[in-house]
Amino acid sequence: QVQLRESGGGLVQAGGSLRLSCAASGSFFRIGAMGWYRQAPGKQRELVATITNDDSTNYADSVKGRFTISRDNAKNTVYLQMNSLKPEDTAAYYCKAAAYSTYVGRSDYWGLGTQVTVSS
Repeated sequence: QVQLRESGGGLVQAGGSLRLSCAASGSFFRIGAMGWYRQAPGKQRELVATITNDDSTNYADSVKGRFTISRDNAKNTVYLQMNSLKPEDTAAYYCKAAAYSTYVGRSDYWGLGTQVTVSS
């Protein structure tokens, strides 16, 4: 089993910054692509940013130029630096990771989420 633990959410004023972290732990021999998704009340979960093992990144148009995703493979951790935050960035942010284990093979896992609230 693989666990993803997110941290770093909170309340911030518009224009401010937050840094989210997500650490993977458990039974696996490799972590593949990792990413951040978000879900606002009454809306579907949407992709924010993803990053592969070789640091190829992909961003939603709404966050390009403001958010930066990065990872530390030695720590099995992915980060999301969020700058110039806007009220519309308010959502629960979820970490997702592909993990490879001996008996299960490749499976995708989700964290429990961390709340980001941006006040105007």
